[in-house]
Amino acid sequence: MQTTEQNAPETPSPRAVLDALLEGNARLAGNAPTGPRRDPARRAALTSGQAPRAAVLGCADSRVPVELLLDQGFGDVFVIRNAGQILDRTVQASLEYAITQLGVSVVLVLGHESCGAVGAAVADLTGADPLPGAMPALVEGVRGHLDPEHPAEGAVERHVGATVAALLRDSELARAAVETGDLLVAGGVYGLEEARVRLLEDPGITGA
Repeated sequence: MQTTEQNAPETPSPRAVLDALLEGNARLAGNAPTGPRRDPARRAALTSGQAPRAAVLGCADSRVPVELLLDQGFGDVFVIRNAGQILDRTVQASLEYAITQLGVSVVLVLGHESCGAVGAAVADLTGADPLPGAMPALVEGVRGHLDPEHPAEGAVERHVGATVAALLRDSELARAAVETGDLLVAGGVYGLEEARVRLLEDPGITGA
C-alpha cells in the first residue's frame, strides 16, 4: 500500500509553472484557448482558500486581462494590476504576500505594447505638459527606467526589466526565495496584435 506522500502529486518546478503560463498564452495566440478551471465545481473548491502557483504584476489596460491572455482559470494566478504595472510599496507587499503566504513559485512582470503609462513617461521626457491630478505618479514610476536621451527606444522592455530588477533589489523576501530556488522572477511583454507574450532575455532576471 502506498503512503499518502507517495500518492501526493509532484510539485512542479518554477520553470514548469512559467512554461504552463506561456503554453496558455500560446493557446490564446493560436485561437484555441481552453478556458480551463472556470466551472462551478472549481469555484466551489476555492471557497475554503487559494493556492495559486504564480503571481503576475500586469497593467490595468482593458486590453490585457491577465487570466484571459494566459488562458488560466479561477485560483490559478494571483494578479496585481495598475496602470503601467508600477512597483510601489503596496504592490511589493502584495507580491511578498503571494510569495510567502500563498507559496507562488513564479512572479511575472508583464508589460504590453502601446502602454499608455509608458507613453506618458516618454512624453514627459520629451517636454509634454504634466498630466492632471494624481496621474504624474504613473510617470514617476516609469520615467527613471527609460533612456533620457532616447526615451521611446525599447521603452516598455526597459520599464519591465527595471521593474524586475527593482523587485529583486528592494524585496529581501523575493530575493531570498530566488536564492533558495523556490521562486523564478521574470519579465515579459505582450504583443497586442499577435497576442503573444515574449519573455525578456535579461541576465538580471534570476531563478530560472
